[in-house]
Amino acid sequence: MPQTIPIEHGLMLAGILFCLGLIGVLTRRNIVFVLMSLEVMLNASGLAFIVAASRWGHADGQIMFLMILTLAAAEVAVGLGLIIQMYRRFHTTDINVLSQMKG
Repeated sequence: MPQTIPIEHGLMLAGILFCLGLIGVLTRRNIVFVLMSLEVMLNASGLAFIVAASRWGHADGQIMFLMILTLAAAEVAVGLGLIIQMYRRFHTTDINVLSQMKG
């Protein structure tokens, strides 16, 4: 008989990952690390959907996780464009220079 992970453990892991990602977003100045922290937050929310859906035996959590992966891919594409533009103009990836970007 296969053993299953209790829903509390899965949701606790998702909550810890989400909090770590939030701390990374709030404390980092490098935009690459901020985008990686956002990815951790998105994956944590996807994990919560998967764990909750497996508890009730529905496929809705997997569908939501696919939507989250699509959102994460779009975020990476836009973020990479932003990083390239910022590095070309200011020669840095410090997030504080974003307030100087206009037009």
